[in-house]
Amino acid sequence: MTTDLPVITDVRLTPILIADPPLLNLSGVHQPYTPRLIVELVTDGGIVGLGETYGDSAYLTRAHELARELVGLPVSAINTIGGLGRAESTLIDATPAASGLRGALTTDKIRLSVVSAFEVAAFDALGKHLGVPVHTLLGGKVRDRVEYSGYLFYKWAEHPDGDVPADPWGAALDPDGIVALARKFLVHGGFRSFKLKGGVFAPDEEIAAIKALAQAFPGAPLRLDPNGGWSLPTALRVAEELTGIVEYLEDPTATVEDMAEVHRRSGIPLATNMIVTSLAEVKPTFDLNAVQIVLSDHHFWGGLQATRDLAATCRAYGKGLSMHSNTHLGISLAAMTHVAATVPNLAYACDTHYPWQSEDIITDRFTFTAGALDVPDLPGLGVNLNHDTLARLHERWTTMPAMRERDDTAALRRAEARIHASRSEHNWTTAP
Repeated sequence: MTTDLPVITDVRLTPILIADPPLLNLSGVHQPYTPRLIVELVTDGGIVGLGETYGDSAYLTRAHELARELVGLPVSAINTIGGLGRAESTLIDATPAASGLRGALTTDKIRLSVVSAFEVAAFDALGKHLGVPVHTLLGGKVRDRVEYSGYLFYKWAEHPDGDVPADPWGAALDPDGIVALARKFLVHGGFRSFKLKGGVFAPDEEIAAIKALAQAFPGAPLRLDPNGGWSLPTALRVAEELTGIVEYLEDPTATVEDMAEVHRRSGIPLATNMIVTSLAEVKPTFDLNAVQIVLSDHHFWGGLQATRDLAATCRAYGKGLSMHSNTHLGISLAAMTHVAATVPNLAYACDTHYPWQSEDIITDRFTFTAGALDVPDLPGLGVNLNHDTLARLHERWTTMPAMRERDDTAALRRAEARIHASRSEHNWTTAP
């Protein structure tokens, strides 16, 4: 194929382990380290495009398989890249995946998460070649700043796994702790809305935490997300308690039918990143009016163009749109910001884990002001890769094979075993 646009000559895939605080969720607790995959598309002109996605072995294996098909393609072949490896999707795990808690895991969801990193890297390289930002390649920005929500978790003060990085955030295990954490987020980046990851304690305790946030931050948009962990009666009770206090509940139950019933009987807006995660799930969910807000994620939707397609679908159905976050670094945060800048119907602040990952910065550091990021206008994504940090985090991946698969449940079991052993050794009858 003859073209004057850059051609991909090499694909560098670098798996890394990044530090992660002991954040609690329905599945358990985050491990001290979590895997990510950094993608570098190298072109014949020496331009390097950057991408980022999940780094568990299933994603890494698929990335190596599909990377071979990229060599020789022009970086402008975005649609071809998005279709790489397309085949009949098969179910891998019907339980929500720990790496993002985004519904049943299929072979196609793994493929889409891989090609999303390739697509972002191609957009980055193309933008650098043309001297324009990625948002220009997506049709142009409709906003200069993208708002993000402070992402609050119940958490331990430290990991029980021994020699791991110190956690500066401290414990947050009750309403006072959650409010204190929110105040730290306010100082950290001026966040003006807050999302609490629930499904950890009894619903009444989490209701109390949301009400404490509402009292401490009058008028701030609030959200509660138990990752589908409540029964229908519990979800209805929580909805009754929090109607008028939260802007929405996220995935209060695990099924489309129960979500529809919660909204029908309570009227409270519901959001999801678990029951609408592919185009096949859109129509049945929307037909039942089971959700009113969809949380997009360019990783598991297959890239930035797919995110815009989802936004258009939501607009056609009259549904709201926000963005889900996984344990991302600066490349993914930049990609989120670029595509969010181009979506007219993005009516809610986006989620971000970025403040939690502040110890392992592989790109220029992002700074939130008033809970938002300025949309970059530099060519491509507008970020530079720190190769020294990348090498350090890859060395960690090389020397810590036990951490290469994210497993919040296993981490919690290890922690419980250590606590039990400590109690036995010291004859404790209550948790230390």
